[in-house]
Amino acid sequence: MIEVFADVLCPFTHVGLRRLLDRRRELGSTAVLRVRAWPLELVNGEPLAAALVAEEIHELREQIAPDLFVGFDATRFPTTSLPALALAAAAYRRSPSVGELVSLALRHTLFEKGRDIAAADVLADIARAHDVGPATAGDRATVDADWEEGRRRGVEGSPYFFVEGDGFFCPGLDVKRIGERLRIASDPAHFERFLARAFPAA
Repeated sequence: MIEVFADVLCPFTHVGLRRLLDRRRELGSTAVLRVRAWPLELVNGEPLAAALVAEEIHELREQIAPDLFVGFDATRFPTTSLPALALAAAAYRRSPSVGELVSLALRHTLFEKGRDIAAADVLADIARAHDVGPATAGDRATVDADWEEGRRRGVEGSPYFFVEGDGFFCPGLDVKRIGERLRIASDPAHFERFLARAFPAA
C-alpha cells in the first residue's frame, strides 16, 4: 500500500497524484493508494488563501504542468477542506478503491472543473456518482485522527508519501521561493527513487 497524507486543496498533491497514477498505469501495478487527511487549515491554524493557491497553480502551469488546472476558478475556491476530506474518509470506509476514486474526483472537480468542493451540492454530486453515503461525524473524526497520525509519523507537508515506512515529501518536485516568485523544478532522481519503492515488483 502507498499512503499519502495530503490536503485536498493542495495543488502540489494534484500534480503528484496524477504523476504517480500515470506511472502505476504504465507499469500495470495494482498497488493501492490510501490518501489520508493532512488538513493544512488545522496545521497552519487558518484556511488556505485562494490567492496563494492561485499563485502556486500559475507557477505550476508555467513551469511544470501546462496540461493541468485548466478549469481552476479562484473565485470558487473553498473556504475549508474539512467537508471534502470527511467525504473521502466515508468513501474509504466503503472500500480502498472507492476511497481512491473519490479522493481523485474531489481534486479533479476543484482543479479541473472549477467547482467549490466545500459546497453541499457539489459534495452530494460526487457522493452520488460513487454511491457513497454522506459523511458522518465519525468520518469527520477520521480526518482529525489522520492529522494526529501524520504528526506522530513526522509528516512535513502536503503531499507526504509513505512506502513501507519510508517517507517522501513532494517527490519529483523541488519548490523554492526566490524573491517574489516560486521556483518549481522537476527532481527526476528523487521521483525515480520514490517510484522504485512504490512499485518494486513492476
